[in-house]
This record gives sequence, C-alpha cells and structure tokens, in this order.
Amino acid sequence: MPTSDANNKTDRLRMLQKMFEPRGAKFRTKEIAERLGVSEDSAKRYIDEWSVDGRLPLRKDGQYWILAEDANLQQLQLHLNYAEAAALYIAGRLLASIHDERNTPVIMSLTELTSNMPEPVRPHLSALVEMARKRQQGEDRSAIFEALAIGWLQQRKVRLLYDAPGKRKFQCLFAPYLLEPSGIGRTIYAIGHSNPPDALRTYKWERIESAEVTKESFTIPENFNGPEMLSRAWGVMYGDEQPVTVRLRFSFSATRRLKETLWHPTQDIKDTPDGSVWTAQIGDIIEIENWIRGWGADCEVLEPAALRESIISHVRQMARMYGVLQSPSKPLDEPDDDLLDTLLGE
Repeated sequence: MPTSDANNKTDRLRMLQKMFEPRGAKFRTKEIAERLGVSEDSAKRYIDEWSVDGRLPLRKDGQYWILAEDANLQQLQLHLNYAEAAALYIAGRLLASIHDERNTPVIMSLTELTSNMPEPVRPHLSALVEMARKRQQGEDRSAIFEALAIGWLQQRKVRLLYDAPGKRKFQCLFAPYLLEPSGIGRTIYAIGHSNPPDALRTYKWERIESAEVTKESFTIPENFNGPEMLSRAWGVMYGDEQPVTVRLRFSFSATRRLKETLWHPTQDIKDTPDGSVWTAQIGDIIEIENWIRGWGADCEVLEPAALRESIISHVRQMARMYGVLQSPSKPLDEPDDDLLDTLLGE
C-alpha cells in the first residue's frame, strides 16, 4: 500500500523530533533537509510550521537550529506485548474517532504506535490512522490539548481563556489534576483547581480558546480522589452533593440488552415479571437524561421525581412537535404509554 504525503510528513516530524532529543543537538538547514530527504526550502517550511504550532519548537543560533528554551520533548519509554499494544491502539482510535477538531498529539501517538506494529497489519493500521487524520477537518486545537497534557503530567499551571455558554469569557490560572474523555459529549474534560474562582472546576476542551503552560508548579492535594469522584458520575459530572438514587423500570424486551453492559459502577438490576428495575447512585442526573430518552418507551423513570418530571415534559414537547394529542384519561403526572408508543413507532 503506497504511503501518502501526509504519512511522509508525519514520519518526518517524528524523525526530526528524534534528531533533537539529545541534549545540545544542533543542525544546519542543509543537514536537516538531507536527513529528511527533502529540499532545503521544504525543510525550512516544515521547521517554521512545527515551531509555530509547538510540535517542535526550534530557534536559530547562528547557522544552526536548536531547541527553544523551555521546549518540551520529554519521551516516555514503553514496552508492550501484542495484547497491550492492541489495547492501546484501540483506545487511541476511539479517542481519535470522537473528534472532528484537529488534535495532532492523538494522531502522532497512533502513528508512533502503528510504526511498531507487526508488518502484516501495519499498512492497514496506517490507513486507518490516515482516515482519522482526514476526519479531523475542524479547528486545529492541538496546542490547547498539548498545553493541558504538559501541565497535567508536569504539574504546571496553565493559563486558560474559557468561553462558558451563556457567560462572559474569562481568564483563569488552572491546575489540571486529571484529563478525562467523555463518550457522551464526544470530548475531553479537564478537572482541576481554577483561580478564579479558587475552587475545583471541570472545563470542556472545545470551550477553551487558548492555553499557555506557565512556570508555576502545583501539587495535587491528597484529598483529591479522581477515581472516587468519577465513580459517582454518569460521564464526568460528579456533583457537589450526595449522590442521587436513580431507579428505572425496563421492559422485558430491553432487559437483555440492559444486562450486557455495566452502565455504572453502582448499578443494581432486579428482575421483575415484566422486565427489570435498574438502580444506581449518580452524582449528577443531567448527563443520564439523554441515555434514558434513548431507550424510549422501554424505560420508565421511577425516581427521582425531578428526573421523572423532566422526561414527562420532554414527551409532551415531542407530542406537540409531532402533532400528537395526549390522552385525557391519563393523569398528568404519569407517562402516557399509548403516547410513547405512537411517538416511538411501537
């Protein structure tokens, strides 16, 4: 399978990064061009591009290119068996598939992993990585991801410009304690301490307009327990109060599918004559609502009352949108099974 120019460019970036890994490494443009197998003009164009976007920050020192001050080219040394490498590749592919914005570090990590795979599968995996790269046609947010990653792993605060919906943009100094992907929102969230407002906050990757790593270090507090917090969350919204008991009734036809997946660490499923009752302790019920709606008439909210009312309100809005009249024989505080069957085509 022929290698695309995009793959060649990615390989050249990785090659150039390796050239500058040794401390004090310095090269003339001509030497770089010869190593990469390109013209000097192309080498200069690559250097300018990769220096600007932060993937390889170089600066001129006389006739030589050297790493810029505070450049971050730290490398992790990994030794994986085939099963571990396959697991890491699948995880990377999943992360790449949830983005339409450009995220070069994700693609680069997949490219590096793929280059070390056995030869029989390598061309096919490279083609899939290239497909993921082409899919990311949106805004290039690589620098923001890289700043968060460096701040997180090096425990250095990051200066953010954040655009929260319905609020004015604001700047803050953010200490990233944890980066967490979300399949629900198809995004990445950063959890950590933000000043302002001098409190723990969760920031969504797409809403960060700029991010700059500072020299100010931080220490993750001993009382911060990321796994425990996320064990309460449906996605990443863990809530500030005590977990809420969510109890749902599932139809007989949906119960088998329900049992195929561990939807939440605290879930408990009890069989009933007509299906099952699912119970879990959720930190915040906002994220779970769309999941409940996705089950349609096969899922009824039993508690909490606020969640049940929200689903009922949604059903009524759907009825008005589709011109379906609600049966007057049903109490207003109970879902109309006939209405749900009509809306969902049962």
